[in-house]
Amino acid sequence: MAGILNTTVGELLEEKAKLHPNHEAVVYSDRNLRMTYENFNNVCRQAAKGLMKLGISQGEHIAIWATNTPEWIITQFATGKMGAVLVTVNTNYRAAELEYLLRQSDVSTIILIEQFKDTSYIDTLYEIVPELKSAKPGQLNTLKLPHLKNVIVLGEKAYQGVYTWSDIMQMGNGISDGMLDARMAALQPNDVINMQYTSGTTGFPKGVMLTHNNIVNNAYNIASCMKLVIEDRLCIPVPFFHCFGCVLGTLACVTVGATMVPVQEFSPKAVLSTVQKERCTGLHGVPTMFIAELNDNDFKQYNLSSLRTGIMAGSNCPTEVMKAVIEKMGARDITIAYGQTEASPVITQTRTDDPLEIRVETVGKALPQVEVKIVKPGTSEEVPIGMEGELCTRGYHVMHGYYKNPDATRDAIDDEGWLHTGDLAIMDEVGYCRITGRLKDMIIRGGENIYPREIEEFLYTHPKIQDVQVIGIPDKVYGEEVMAWVILKEGMSAEEKEIQEYCNGKISRYKIPKYISFVKQFPMTASGKIQKFKLREQAKKYVSTLKI
Repeated sequence: MAGILNTTVGELLEEKAKLHPNHEAVVYSDRNLRMTYENFNNVCRQAAKGLMKLGISQGEHIAIWATNTPEWIITQFATGKMGAVLVTVNTNYRAAELEYLLRQSDVSTIILIEQFKDTSYIDTLYEIVPELKSAKPGQLNTLKLPHLKNVIVLGEKAYQGVYTWSDIMQMGNGISDGMLDARMAALQPNDVINMQYTSGTTGFPKGVMLTHNNIVNNAYNIASCMKLVIEDRLCIPVPFFHCFGCVLGTLACVTVGATMVPVQEFSPKAVLSTVQKERCTGLHGVPTMFIAELNDNDFKQYNLSSLRTGIMAGSNCPTEVMKAVIEKMGARDITIAYGQTEASPVITQTRTDDPLEIRVETVGKALPQVEVKIVKPGTSEEVPIGMEGELCTRGYHVMHGYYKNPDATRDAIDDEGWLHTGDLAIMDEVGYCRITGRLKDMIIRGGENIYPREIEEFLYTHPKIQDVQVIGIPDKVYGEEVMAWVILKEGMSAEEKEIQEYCNGKISRYKIPKYISFVKQFPMTASGKIQKFKLREQAKKYVSTLKI
């Protein structure tokens, strides 16, 4: 890419609607909802005007707590037009987590679905702010959350103190197109437009402030690396509240005028049937999603011949899974992306023409206009090529900062603008990186450094193992010992000793897991990130029950 795109999220959609008015922008296969770019842009404009009529100013914070509904994408681009900051909320949040986010982020408005799985979002909100039950819509007044005034439900059922989505769309009639255009023209590409809370795998979540320039350019470069073009139809089952969904997914499509084909709530069958019905050419997912799709009982019955590209990211991408996605699903150009929310989120990505070994053994090289270096942990001192250190990155994609947390921002971004990721990596002579672990995930056993990723990759080659996570647990003799949590393939059974014997002679003895526990699933965030700190907690309990 020559230079940096200097535009806003709202202007980007306006441009695509003019260039490709009749091209499909959004398709929900399960409900036969189809919008062209012209339709979609008009709906987003109407929603933007409705939010303006509600009295929401440029820079004000709007939270959205919902699955991958059509209104989610509409809100993403509506806020991009009228300048409110979209605060994305994890669908797995419960009352305490939601209250923390609403308080810390100073949101004035929350948009939410009525229910997800067995959790009533409406009841959760009433629990946090009981004053809502006696308030008029738009006039919530609570000391606990002094900024929160508006609650909008994505449904037609009337709730006390709450607007419906159709109320907002109707309000849009009270704002002229000229007023919206003036608001859009007042926005600057370096304005914060999106706020995502780090997944909270450690400590309290932090609000990552991302600008138009951060996410538009990241999305454009991601699309370029996966060779996404206007004719592509991208199936998006990853959650929108995470960068994977709303930057690598929806926004990447819009940067090239491709068609977004979301799956509202992930299930392997929903994904496979959507790809088949809509002839999707691209598919995104975290490794656990691809594993579930490949292991679906009816997998062979689906016609996936349209698949070509996509992205696997979010956590370690096992070699065996990557090979199966290429060979069995036909996604020959699938890429691996690596990054973090603080980097908008992608830092490195493989390219579609990279050899298979590069795509399974590395996380690619820096995106265009992005700098990457490997430093000695805790310093800014670069290490030689081929040596391990902490991966740092600099460029247009580095976040504006953490909301109301300047100390954490200074800890993450140094004086020269380098974001310190906390990830250990090795870079080769042509810039391709291998992630070897998190600084805090490293296991130190008897003075030997052990990287969980290496052991996980080896164990994936066992014919009975579907998924595996390796952690370190305290040990009186060695300081730490290796433990593997294993999910077996359907219908398989195995003993701890069998897995250990499989390792004998193939990996160093000190790397062979001393403890192995067979489980059905791993604790995960809603975005598919495995919570290793929870596995460590469970490991301590597990080991305490053993007679050693």
